[in-house]
Amino acid sequence: MLPDNLSHLAAFSAVARLGSFRKAGEELGLSTSAVSYAIRSLEERLGVNLFNRTTRSVALTDAGQRLAERLQPVLHELGDALEEMNQFRGTASGTLRINTSRAASYLLLMPLAAQFLAAYPDIRLEIGEDDSFVDIVGSGFDAGVRLLEAVPEDMVAVQIGPRLRSAVVAAPAYLQGREPPRHPADLMQHECVRYRFPSGRYYKWEFEKDGVAVEIDVPGRIALSDVHAEVRAAVDGIGIGCVPESYVAGLLEAGRLVRVLEDWCPWIPGFMLYYPRQRRVSSALRAFIDMARQ
Repeated sequence: MLPDNLSHLAAFSAVARLGSFRKAGEELGLSTSAVSYAIRSLEERLGVNLFNRTTRSVALTDAGQRLAERLQPVLHELGDALEEMNQFRGTASGTLRINTSRAASYLLLMPLAAQFLAAYPDIRLEIGEDDSFVDIVGSGFDAGVRLLEAVPEDMVAVQIGPRLRSAVVAAPAYLQGREPPRHPADLMQHECVRYRFPSGRYYKWEFEKDGVAVEIDVPGRIALSDVHAEVRAAVDGIGIGCVPESYVAGLLEAGRLVRVLEDWCPWIPGFMLYYPRQRRVSSALRAFIDMARQ
């Protein structure tokens, strides 16, 4: 296969997966016009249109869909073949792309990034933060990081972080003159700071004590989509918040927040790094897993 053919096929695969010439260019390190030229050249060589283009969207034609389906395993095989060559290098190399929630990025990945990049100067690390569910294979990521309950069943999952638990917190000013909740059901009598997922679904607060699990769809007049904003709302006395414990340790110590229902907040497994079962683990991903588990 000629080099031009291979680069044009790689550009086609990226556009087909991402649905965007611009995003494909960003992933490949090319300009949008260079990606457009590659696709046009490939279409001229094949004699068929691979995409239906409008000013707002890019969609595969039937021929493009067929080529994408046939091409994906071939490119994976080529990637695996090149990755095998890293076994002959003295150190891991390549680009590692990880998709993660914002909480996992803040609590785990970013604190680890500096140490990892210093230890492996030949690795480029790309972290995509997204609180919605992401198909890591279809979106071109090597791995994802989520809590265990969010890991797809067909993935290999490795725990890479310490155990976690939530903290239900409120400002002293909010609790002044109010009876603090003693049982999760008491939250129904309070203002709560709700968390809204990108899908529009609200997080139901989860509790457990003495083997009894309770899930509460808490009331509240404010809903946010960022944990830092939730913490700020609780500090400002808007209502009771439920956030990862690590986010509020300093505020609790300083007395700006107080904890309630602590005996109802169990420890849970830490974040899991997951990747496709059928895909070869790259040297970059293996190096990251080993460091994170330490």
